[in-house]
Amino acid sequence: MVPGAKNSVLKLMATTILCDGPFELSNVPDIADVSIMGDLLAAIGVEMSRPAPGELVLFNSGQIIPVAPYELVERIRASINVLGPLLTRCGEVRLSMPGGDDFGARPIDMHIAGLEAMGAEFKFSHGYLEARADRLHGADITFDFPSVGATENLMTAAVLAEGVTMIDNAAREPEIIDLCEFLVAMGAKIDGIGSSTLTIEGVEQHNLRPVAHRTVPDRIQAATYLAACSVAGGELDVIGARADNMTMLLDRFADMGLRLESTDHGIHVAADDRPRSIDVATLPYPGIATDYKPLIITMLSVGDGVGIVTENLYPGRFRYVEELQRLGADVRTSGHHAVIRGVPRLSGAPVKAHDIRAGAAMVVAGLAAEGETRISGIHHIDRGYDDLVGRLRGVGATIDRDTD
Repeated sequence: MVPGAKNSVLKLMATTILCDGPFELSNVPDIADVSIMGDLLAAIGVEMSRPAPGELVLFNSGQIIPVAPYELVERIRASINVLGPLLTRCGEVRLSMPGGDDFGARPIDMHIAGLEAMGAEFKFSHGYLEARADRLHGADITFDFPSVGATENLMTAAVLAEGVTMIDNAAREPEIIDLCEFLVAMGAKIDGIGSSTLTIEGVEQHNLRPVAHRTVPDRIQAATYLAACSVAGGELDVIGARADNMTMLLDRFADMGLRLESTDHGIHVAADDRPRSIDVATLPYPGIATDYKPLIITMLSVGDGVGIVTENLYPGRFRYVEELQRLGADVRTSGHHAVIRGVPRLSGAPVKAHDIRAGAAMVVAGLAAEGETRISGIHHIDRGYDDLVGRLRGVGATIDRDTD
């Protein structure tokens, strides 16, 4: 069963800043990042509890402190998502610059420029970003690039802004749609959901209400299990996976030889032979997400032929290639490109997880390797994967977690 998406639930949690009362989230993954975001929200004034597995209750008492301290923010990049809700609700915010995975700079220039267009004033000093606005106002904003984070921050800020805000070239990811639906259930007025143009008509805070919401399934986790089947062979039912949120990826996986079928319960996958080598480029949704790339390169490393993968979003995200090479993969990188010459089988060796998705790719690579593969740095995997070891063991993988 594929749990809820990390890249959605963290943003839903941050959005509870907007409105007083108890929010209920279900299909919540049991991952470290949820706990970290809960700690951050507790410091701001939103308390989190876990009444049952997969469920969260977030209670906003209305006593919001618009300060996000360094010791919490530096642990997770999604902490930037408190910027829009805090600024629009409190009129001010003091936010340390966010941390998280180390795979290249991801500046927040578009977040700041958009909020400035809505009337905010910013200054940066002593490692903190400070912003003020008596009340934000609507604005017409066009992104140079469909940034997920900027779309989320400006959208949540616009919910309580005076007037109408239009965001053009907005991100269209399933997680954006999930956040939009959450906000609309709360009482926000948003048009164009699922398109590249979002129109948000601001409402008064008393018009918002706390809601119960089921988090959209994690398409990256789903892709990880599809990739695992591809390199290990056999058949697998990925329960809860939504094919409509992974259309282009599934098309490319089919090009690589996977047999895929969308079912009432998820996606059925079968792998009869080595993957076929293809060329792939990352692009904003509905294109191939950069989070899929480590999995694709791992699949191509045991593919039949030569494939080229081009990274168009985060050029620094090739650090895991050295780990694949330790396992015997024939991968060469140059700038934005990786050239992968497939080999019949990888060879087990000690490797390291550099970030969440690269860590998952090391696990998948271990399934394609002869002998034992030992992965260190698995705290990264815990930040984004809900019992990866247990789920893979449950479908036949020989995999254990060393608690030492």
